[in-house]
Amino acid sequence: MEFFSPTDLLGSSPILALGLFSLIALLVNAFLKNSAGMVFYVSAVGIFVAIGCSIYTFPMNATAFSDMLLVGGYASFFSVLFLVIALFSMFIAKPYLEREQYHYGEYYVLILLATIGMVMLASSADLITAFLGIEMMSVSFYVLAGYFRGKLSSNESALKYFLLGAFATGFLLYGIALIYGTTGTTNLLRIVTMYPQPFNDPLHIIGWGLILIGFGFKVAAVPFHMWVPDVYEGAPTPVTAFMSTGGKAAAFSVFLMTFSVPMSMRDERLMTVLAVLAAASMLLGNWFGLSQTNLKRMLAYSSIAHAGYMIIGIASATPMGQQGIAFYLVSYALTNLGAFGIIAMMEKENGGNLNYEDYAGLGKRKPALAALLAMFMFSLTGIPPFAGFIGKYYLFASAVQSHMTWLAIFGVITSLFSTYYYLRIIVYMYFKEATNHEEIKLPGLTFATVILCGAGIVLFGIVPSLIFDLMKSIF
Repeated sequence: MEFFSPTDLLGSSPILALGLFSLIALLVNAFLKNSAGMVFYVSAVGIFVAIGCSIYTFPMNATAFSDMLLVGGYASFFSVLFLVIALFSMFIAKPYLEREQYHYGEYYVLILLATIGMVMLASSADLITAFLGIEMMSVSFYVLAGYFRGKLSSNESALKYFLLGAFATGFLLYGIALIYGTTGTTNLLRIVTMYPQPFNDPLHIIGWGLILIGFGFKVAAVPFHMWVPDVYEGAPTPVTAFMSTGGKAAAFSVFLMTFSVPMSMRDERLMTVLAVLAAASMLLGNWFGLSQTNLKRMLAYSSIAHAGYMIIGIASATPMGQQGIAFYLVSYALTNLGAFGIIAMMEKENGGNLNYEDYAGLGKRKPALAALLAMFMFSLTGIPPFAGFIGKYYLFASAVQSHMTWLAIFGVITSLFSTYYYLRIIVYMYFKEATNHEEIKLPGLTFATVILCGAGIVLFGIVPSLIFDLMKSIF
């Protein structure tokens, strides 16, 4: 009796590669002294191997393990995105952790384990594998948030994230149980064939509602956003960069896949709920972002607002919306990684250099750094020719296409709020006199990563077809 075929193994090869290299990294860390540098290189090689596997499987639009995992296309696209985010996060983290004297090998092992969860999420064709992916990613994040064991703020962020995350997981599991109870399956590909019959059962709708709460927590949508500012501020900056990009992209990949099933059936009740969630997230995220003085907290509220923009793409239930989300996740990941990379370089011991005032006069002190940070802020605002503008255009256009013009107008108005707090940092950098004249050291690895992120948002902003041509073969 054959339990799995070669296609199953090939389809899950990115997950298997990451799993193998995470075990090798763990053994290297356990048996060699002062092995953090070696573990870094082992982890980087593992990520490159997994990227190779993902690219190889891209043309295979199939399923593996009895329709539990998707292979190729959608799964491969997002897997490459998560792996690049993980690699860039490691490049930002290495000099930062060495400076903070917390450079241990287990950090990179946790990054690999979190990435396994992310890849599993993008590959999920079943609610059970989605749950496994979320837990694999989340447990790694809980530990990473509290990585600075000697710092109270890091411990506090980990505990808040863990307690609220465990609570949200309960909603997700109960929702999966109700879906199973009303359809007899947890497989998304089979659930779609049963439409519209299960939607006549109130328990089925409640099941989708509970799953929406679980995903809403992971993508940091209002009103499930309360953990975000404290966790982003308290966690080490490279961890915040990884969570805000990889974690959000992974959560949206499974959110999009899971809700494209009922949304493709255009259930009006779910579309309305998602539209309200999007509007609330855009309004509250941008409104509270206005009053922030700490850059990490500002980017946390910004993250809530951007979750709202992306939920528009799911609420619209159109291919344009789905493509818009995928493009937006690429541009958002590059922008946020770049911004947090600069914050990591600027940050001093015990959370110094994290306020707007600390960036005064940066345009004269470090022109290249200031120019890059300005680019990232312009992209987050949605100003052309940066990638953020193209992403917002597609999402708002998808709302108009679905006769939700009010949601697109609301998105544009709330985007205007964000202009204040994004451009405020640029005013400080270029139009205020420096109060701090300490030398800023630019680690080569982090600075190179930030430049790559900057080049990416310009390239995809000018030639968005590089990504949209791939999308056409996926959606």
